Amino acid sequence: MKLIWIVLTIATVLVASGYAPPAYSNRDGFPPQVLFYAGKSYKGVEDPEYISYDLSLRDYLARRIIERFGVALDPKTYSGFDLLEIKSLFKCKKSGEPFEIFLKMFPKRPQR
Repeated sequence: MKLIWIVLTIATVLVASGYAPPAYSNRDGFPPQVLFYAGKSYKGVEDPEYISYDLSLRDYLARRIIERFGVALDPKTYSGFDLLEIKSLFKCKKSGEPFEIFLKMFPKRPQR
């Protein structure tokens, strides 16, 4: 009886280890130009490295929003974090709701 439980446990571990968790999907990962900045620290928002990171993040997110939702947003009028939040809100919106409801929450401000 113990042998059966040991074999079942080993089989379960082997089968479970063959599947990658969905969090590591290659489909929705960030591109290399954004991942280049992963783990870096910045002195502030005026740091040239941070400005470069924010610009590449905004360009990437604006492109993804156009591809997925068909809404063209200017990456220069929203911050990278605003675009992340907009994208997550668009994912949660109901089918009958217009996109403009969510865009009103984010003031447009010209950036670098």
